[in-house]
Amino acid sequence: MVPLSVEGIDLFAKLEFCNPFGSVKDRAAFWILKSAIESGLVTEKSTIIESSSGNFASAMASYCQLLALPFIAVIDPNIAATNEAFLRRTCSQVVKVEERDDVGGYLKTRLRKVQDLCANIPHSFWPNQYGNLRAVEAHYTLTGGEICQRFSELDYVFIGVSTGGTIAGISRRVKEHFPAVKVIAVDAEGSVIFGGPPKRRYIPGLGASMQPELVKHAQIDDVVLVPEHETVSACQELLFRHGLFVGGSSGTCFAAVKRSLPKLRGTRPPQVLFLCADRGSAYLDTVFNAEWSKQLAPPDVVAMNAKENAA
Repeated sequence: MVPLSVEGIDLFAKLEFCNPFGSVKDRAAFWILKSAIESGLVTEKSTIIESSSGNFASAMASYCQLLALPFIAVIDPNIAATNEAFLRRTCSQVVKVEERDDVGGYLKTRLRKVQDLCANIPHSFWPNQYGNLRAVEAHYTLTGGEICQRFSELDYVFIGVSTGGTIAGISRRVKEHFPAVKVIAVDAEGSVIFGGPPKRRYIPGLGASMQPELVKHAQIDDVVLVPEHETVSACQELLFRHGLFVGGSSGTCFAAVKRSLPKLRGTRPPQVLFLCADRGSAYLDTVFNAEWSKQLAPPDVVAMNAKENAA
């Protein structure tokens, strides 16, 4: 956890990309697989099958490699190229769905493919990162435990939401330790997790085209929705001003903190923490690519830029 200089608040970033395989998903993948082995749900005959936008599959593929277990990753076209390349080098099989679901995303399509594969492959095991309470347990015990050990007081925690396991586990742990802490859920505009209208999204990591079951176990005080062009700006600010090379969901959390600054500032600087879920390497061709990110700019910004270029 490292401090960042932001006027009016004491801001800290928790660098989850320091985990062994590079993201916050290391924790849930480890805990789910460990628990399944200990309970006998996974044996040496098992094939692990899971849907992922990238990081969970990368973590699970790495653990399965260590245990000599076959792993099939179900992905979609939004996955970062580097994550897909890693999975194709470490997985027994990679299945890439191409059909969008009824709200314009790919999650429901991926999950249908997982069910099809599980029905046809003997001894298959689906970790179900979207509904497995072991994911909540992982973040309650590990991630939340580390936060509570580090801070003597904490006022706000900003956590990105995708499967819901991270915010469910951390929120429950920090609220036990700091009863007055406010947990802020961060999501991308276009995600339907918190009831917003669906919209096509381009940056993987945060958001979903359905509400994951684990979100219901989270203790959330407020929700901040962030447009993707603000995610890009926040990622670049974190790199060039604060020296943190982080991915899209981390930038989205930082953008949510900046959006909330008027509410956060008070008579004393509050202690504020946000999660950096992964590093920026997988986003070099997207978030850190000026040409690619132009498609995310809102119409008024595009028009203003065009006017400036013409002048």
